[in-house]
Amino acid sequence: MNEIYYKITVPRDEREDQLSRERVDRWISIVLLATIAIVPLLIGAHVTEFVSPLITEKSLLNTGPRGELFNYYKFVFLLIATSLVVSLFLYKLLFLNYNLPKKSILWFFFLFAVGIVLSTVFAPYKTLALYGQPDRSDGALSYICYLLLMFVAMHTQYPKKVVFYVLYSLYPFVFINFTLSIMNFLGHDALTYKVMENAITAFLPEGAKLAKGSQLLGTLDQWNFMSGMFGVMTVMYLAGAIVETNLFIRIVHTIVALVSFAIVLMSISTGGFLTIVLLLPFLFFLAFKSNNKKIALSFIIVFLVASVPILHGLATKKPQVWSESIGFFVKNNPYEDNKSTPSAVIPAPYNQDLSLTSKVYAAENEGFSLPKLPEPSIAAGSGRLYIWKKTLEITMDRLIVGYGLDTLPYHFPQDDIEKRAGLGRQDIVVNKPHNIYIGILYGTGIIGFIGFIGLVLMTLWKFGQEFWKFGKTQNAVIVLGVAWMAYLIQSLFNDTLPGTATPLWTLAGIMLALMYQHEQNEKG
Repeated sequence: MNEIYYKITVPRDEREDQLSRERVDRWISIVLLATIAIVPLLIGAHVTEFVSPLITEKSLLNTGPRGELFNYYKFVFLLIATSLVVSLFLYKLLFLNYNLPKKSILWFFFLFAVGIVLSTVFAPYKTLALYGQPDRSDGALSYICYLLLMFVAMHTQYPKKVVFYVLYSLYPFVFINFTLSIMNFLGHDALTYKVMENAITAFLPEGAKLAKGSQLLGTLDQWNFMSGMFGVMTVMYLAGAIVETNLFIRIVHTIVALVSFAIVLMSISTGGFLTIVLLLPFLFFLAFKSNNKKIALSFIIVFLVASVPILHGLATKKPQVWSESIGFFVKNNPYEDNKSTPSAVIPAPYNQDLSLTSKVYAAENEGFSLPKLPEPSIAAGSGRLYIWKKTLEITMDRLIVGYGLDTLPYHFPQDDIEKRAGLGRQDIVVNKPHNIYIGILYGTGIIGFIGFIGLVLMTLWKFGQEFWKFGKTQNAVIVLGVAWMAYLIQSLFNDTLPGTATPLWTLAGIMLALMYQHEQNEKG
């Protein structure tokens, strides 16, 4: 008996698919905005039982319980948010007749992803490369999430005011961190209050508690990240004040920029301040190209004038505020007493051994010379130049596929004799490269690095095109471009973490989507 099968093709209703895609995009937008707003705020004590790949006398690299406050819950939320937006995107792609646009930047997405995967597969310590250090959570999984969030964000349609929604979503991040920073700065750290301590330690296992003297500097890992991230916030909100047409919102954005600047100063770290200084010429040029030059320029001037008393007040309390900001350009600090202070302060135990002889004698009284120890000093950039040099040296040994992301402390020459001259002390454990570009080259090798640099250059190219057209278009997306460029600049001095990379890679994806959409509209 012969059976006959008929292939039935159900015609698709393009209008219905379009409406469905818009609904999916609306949900993706909500999740992305929530991710931008929530991830940098999440904190909570967590303990991980870590199995080290090394046996060493350095406690920071050994097997044992590892506790941290800042990155674990950010990482968990990042995984959940990425899974959700990718699922929604795949539904749109596979079932709603969405056509993926062909863009050259997608090749760099692919190359970077391949570099991350290969570096993890061939990493000497694969589990470490996959998850990253237990107190940082910045391994391959995190980077894949950053990349996927940027990719999905780039292929989503947004409401007209999405740029302003992004700015509004980060208000809580700025004001909560300002509160925590000023409390710590004035000596009233939030963790000295029992309510805050109980909230942060709520999920710790029984018997675990915070180490004595723990401080809550903010919702990010440490001052370098606080400085860099709020340098980005400062220029982003100042650009928002330039682009905005509503006077009240312009005033609010300027206030938020000043609050962010105060956090940069309280961070006692130069990276964020230097980022602001480098981008000020772009902001002035942006103001000159705006429709209302006088108002735009007046808000920049108000910001600069108001920054002076903020700097004075904070530097009066702590002279290091001047040293880590204006002091980068002007060495004389008017807030310090006229007492000579050494350029590199070495703790007493490390000063005491400077008088030891370099001669020792064996039983037969035959003398031989020990290596001459270098004088304790700090290399340029608070020791960064030394770290960069040594990291690049070991990177050359695995240039193709790298060592795996966030694995540096287990491959860095921690017993290098030159560490004394580069970091001031021999016992410091180098756990990160303090530079995203070097970190990615070290972690993913040349394959991933080319993909990453390609993404950077393509995004900057699109931003440059939009920047030059701003006088005619007045497109608000330029605000996101300024924030992304600030992030790339401060990345010269800092590494990534889920709390900093997640919102800004997502923001970059939104920026690309709006710029491509604007370009398409111009072509008709």
